[in-house]
Amino acid sequence: MARVTMAIIAEKAGVSKNTVSLALRHDPQIPAHTRKRIAKIAKTMGYTKNPVVAQLMTELRKAHPAGYRRTLALLNANQDGRAFKSHPTVPAYVTGCRRRAEFHGYKLDEFWLHDPELNGDRLDRILKARGIRGALIVGLMKENQLPERFGSTWQNHACVVTGVRTRLPTLPFCCVDHHALVLQAMEQARALGYERPALVVDEHIDRLVDGRFGSGMWVAQQGLAVKNRVEGFFQVEEARKDPALFAGWLKEAKPDVIFTLYHVVKTWIEGLGMKVPRDIGLIQLEHREECKDWAGMDQHNDQTGEGAVDMLVGMVHNNEIGLPDFPRATLISGSWVEGGTVRARHVVTV
Repeated sequence: MARVTMAIIAEKAGVSKNTVSLALRHDPQIPAHTRKRIAKIAKTMGYTKNPVVAQLMTELRKAHPAGYRRTLALLNANQDGRAFKSHPTVPAYVTGCRRRAEFHGYKLDEFWLHDPELNGDRLDRILKARGIRGALIVGLMKENQLPERFGSTWQNHACVVTGVRTRLPTLPFCCVDHHALVLQAMEQARALGYERPALVVDEHIDRLVDGRFGSGMWVAQQGLAVKNRVEGFFQVEEARKDPALFAGWLKEAKPDVIFTLYHVVKTWIEGLGMKVPRDIGLIQLEHREECKDWAGMDQHNDQTGEGAVDMLVGMVHNNEIGLPDFPRATLISGSWVEGGTVRARHVVTV
């Protein structure tokens, strides 16, 4: 039986082959009623995508990035309207989003969700007027719930979150694999000879990522002798006001290396007359450019931004609009970065 092609569908529908191609990709340039009519004809005739052609088009796009086609929304969900430039973490996500959007041929229009003059109805009208069908949500750092007044936006558009998994609603998201990140850090610490690693992360942050830092540490510690399974410190925000809290924990727990997200921990340790890494090692779980001397894990947050765009573009092309029944997740692997906050690695020479 001959394969049903776009040309055959075009002849049946009385339109051009290009119109069929755009309609089957749910392109808004084609009127909705025309898209539905062509989709119905294609289904009736038994049309399926040619996987060889699809792969070829993917390779062509890689070799020749697309010119501008249309626009996606880039929603700043951080309380700070300047977070895309001033936040220590958020700009890396944005860099990845921009880079990958350009590769796919999309522009990004920015909006701040905490703008007092913006609500779901107004944002929906703006997005509709600009032909925007998909939105990237970036900057959630203090909570994993989205503003209720934008409920219609999540219902009417394809949306992907970077960094965290949201609740009420749960949307597709892309973030670093926090659990595996801690396991990798433990492997490096053990290879360096550390025996009593401990986690120092604020309780609120661990909850924000569904406890994946804490659970990763618990699993990693199962490979240690029971006497070396050190209880973590989760009162970081309180300790910023009262460092004695950290000092008391450190004296009792006696870790030989600390996994943390906070550079202030080094200040606290040195304030107690200890030296890093002579007396205790420090491993940063989110390695940043401003502290290149630290050893730790690079979360590759720019790759999270890229992954979120790939997810969103696929959803838009497949017309996956609104709240999904089964939200998907993409996890990005971290990698180890050498630094001066841990003991020197012994190199065996032959």
